[in-house]
Amino acid sequence: MSQIPLPELLRPKKLPEFVGQKHLVGPDGVVRKLLASAKKTGFFPSLIFWGPPGSGKTTLARIIASELKREYFEFSAVSSSIKEIEKIMKKDNLFPPVVVVDEIHRFNKAQQAKLLPFVERGDITLVGATTENPSFEVIGPLLSRTRVLVLNQLTQREIKRIIQRAEKHLAVRLEEKTKDFLIESSNGDARVALTVLEIASNISNSKRLSLQTIEQALQRRQFTFDKRGEEYYNVISAYIKSLRASDIDAALYYLARMVEAGQDPLYIARRMVIFASEDIGMAQPTALVVANEVFRACETIGYPECQINLAHGTVYLASAKKDRSAYDAYFRAVNDVQKLGNLPIPLKIRNPVTKLMEDVGYGEGYEKYDQESHLPEKLKGKKYYPKG
Repeated sequence: MSQIPLPELLRPKKLPEFVGQKHLVGPDGVVRKLLASAKKTGFFPSLIFWGPPGSGKTTLARIIASELKREYFEFSAVSSSIKEIEKIMKKDNLFPPVVVVDEIHRFNKAQQAKLLPFVERGDITLVGATTENPSFEVIGPLLSRTRVLVLNQLTQREIKRIIQRAEKHLAVRLEEKTKDFLIESSNGDARVALTVLEIASNISNSKRLSLQTIEQALQRRQFTFDKRGEEYYNVISAYIKSLRASDIDAALYYLARMVEAGQDPLYIARRMVIFASEDIGMAQPTALVVANEVFRACETIGYPECQINLAHGTVYLASAKKDRSAYDAYFRAVNDVQKLGNLPIPLKIRNPVTKLMEDVGYGEGYEKYDQESHLPEKLKGKKYYPKG
């Protein structure tokens, strides 16, 4: 029996085998176009793949190297040093090798800066992979020398295709209900789906894998939570309304329902961030800070530990005072924008960037702390937000 894990065994080697990311690898996808161009010119740009776990970042990088017929090196910023990478960069190559750096955000600024000259000179084709937002985790000079491509979480249909391939490889079969449960539980992560399926096939005495076997491999009970059905919307609605009513116990219960059913923690955290501004607002502005930190924790840690962060945030948001005045005021302003269009901005608060603008009255009479309304003339005196 092979000692190679199933996700590695089934990793696609060619573009036609790759599942998902049609916006990148489809007929009009940018990766496909770049590869076609490289065959004519020999040039392929350095890239940074940004996407969730199990979405195909490393696989796509390897396929690119194979399609380019270039030497390929793969490093992890968690366990590799810049010196290791520099060794292969010093080789005299006819074409620049493809250097994949997984978790590139784990390199500090100084380490990332050491990659700059090699990327700039074209000594290597860098493909960085990260689950973190490159805008915050990758230094500006490196970003300016690469192109960021976003990979999306795999859809349920795409995960199903991957599971079907695995069924053939393992010579096992899952009933549709069991397959749907595995798809839901994987949360768009192909690696999770394949790992669970491999474990289930190893612990089962039958080639027909039962729901109980998948649950045992996953170590999670099954809960009814169809992302396409009514219950999905019922639970998230009940959660938000419990937060709004400051019903801590109900909010925690519905949170637990979502977590145990395998709901994406980032989805829950996003709703918390929205709630912090929409329903709590100015009554307790720190709620937005807490909600954002919960989101960040879910991004960084993931399940199972991030359920604690979700619970912490839930209790905080449910306990907070509620005030929708900022939310309501904003949409009153939106209504005027939609109804009245782009009203002329008063000259005195326009920025006099040039001498001509100054001559025609831009910025004239502007005082930093005056009490006069800065709204367009047609809206003078209009109050969206109630003060005091």
